[in-house]
Amino acid sequence: MTAIYLSLAIASEVIATVALKASDGFSKPVPAAVVVAGYAISFWLLALVLRHFSVGTTYAIWSAVGSAAIAMIGVAAYGESVNVLKVASLGLIILGVVGLNAAGAH
Repeated sequence: MTAIYLSLAIASEVIATVALKASDGFSKPVPAAVVVAGYAISFWLLALVLRHFSVGTTYAIWSAVGSAAIAMIGVAAYGESVNVLKVASLGLIILGVVGLNAAGAH
């Protein structure tokens, strides 16, 4: 169940971040409300996850997967640039999370 909570926390954070772009500086009320609700849900779910997982591992997974998802959404939905450095950097983020998880397993 903890992994499901973490997955939902990541999804909520990604939805909130996409809504942040759509809110146009909080000038559009519906996307702005989605931002507030999405981050609130995400943090609440993170609090539940932290009952069972370490804070370092939880935050590393949450932030890395969220960052990678937002970067891919930016490319796909908003036409943001993609280049070798961006792809390599996302790969390093993933390696960092794997490394933190491996270090915590001992």
